[in-house]
Amino acid sequence: NDKLLDMGCGVGIMGISLAKKHPSIHVDMVDVNLRAIELVKENIISNGVSNANVFESSTYTNVTEEYNVIVTNPPIRAGKSVVHDIVLNGKNHLVNGGKIYVVIQKKQGAESCLKAMKEVYDSVEVIDKDKGYFIIKAIKK
Repeated sequence: NDKLLDMGCGVGIMGISLAKKHPSIHVDMVDVNLRAIELVKENIISNGVSNANVFESSTYTNVTEEYNVIVTNPPIRAGKSVVHDIVLNGKNHLVNGGKIYVVIQKKQGAESCLKAMKEVYDSVEVIDKDKGYFIIKAIKK
């Protein structure tokens, strides 16, 4: 019954890959860009994924469920307020014990995002750094 949300999914690379790797989970993918949503639908079909869904949402506006995991590579060009909305308000859409994974570049605010996450989540850690990218994991307890 595990559920995963790919927030700001773009064309669905993370969500579809995770759905294929873990066929027992349900994956929801959301994006504000309607063209991206159409491409995700095509990519779901072309990849033979049956455990994924995509819908339009500006951050969490149309998200009504709680998830075990949220993944995001937030849209940096949308601005710091949108990025922080996605990352920090994810806590409201996680089950207890749920995790959020954030992929963000150091030069695009990884350190300030990490600091803000430590103020909101119960446990926060950088699980990997490579070529200027951080992967940050936070847990809602």
